[in-house]
Amino acid sequence: MEKEKLERIGHLSRKERTIGLNEEEKQEQAALRQEYLSAVRKSLTNTLENTYIVDEKGNRHKVARHS
Repeated sequence: MEKEKLERIGHLSRKERTIGLNEEEKQEQAALRQEYLSAVRKSLTNTLENTYIVDEKGNRHKVARHS
C-alpha cells in the first residue's frame, strides 16, 4: 500500500477522534481500511506460503493451508 494512502488513513483517524468526519470521509476511510486489510492479508498469505516447519529429523514440511 502506498505511503500516501497510509498517511491518509492516519489523517482521517485523527480527524475522526477530534472533530468527526462527514459522510464522504467516512466512506473514504472505510474503503482505505478495506484496502489496507486486504494488503495485510495478502502479505501474510505470501509469508505463510513460503514457510516451512522442520521436524526433529531435520525434514522440512511446507505449512498446509486450511480453509
